[in-house]
Amino acid sequence: MMILATNWVNASLIALVSIGLVFAVLVLLIFVLKLFGVIFKERKSAAPAPAAATSSDEISDEEVAAIAMAVNLFFNRHDEESDVLTFRQNHDVSAWQVRNIHKQL
Repeated sequence: MMILATNWVNASLIALVSIGLVFAVLVLLIFVLKLFGVIFKERKSAAPAPAAATSSDEISDEEVAAIAMAVNLFFNRHDEESDVLTFRQNHDVSAWQVRNIHKQL
């Protein structure tokens, strides 16, 4: 008889207020994100960016170091690991251990 004791007017009012609050916060979040987009919009600069000092054929020392590190990390992902899994088999298993293993499964 708990259903009859519930005040459905208050329950529906709380539900409507909470749903309205969620939608109001979502609309507010949309406006805040649009405001961030306006504030942090990339402005076009009047002066063009200076050209690179080196020609397109030359690679700087930093670029060579970055490429060497990337190649090293790519080829040396695993130290001495192989893709073969090995399992040790223990033949000295008692009946009590077998019972516990089957309980865990």
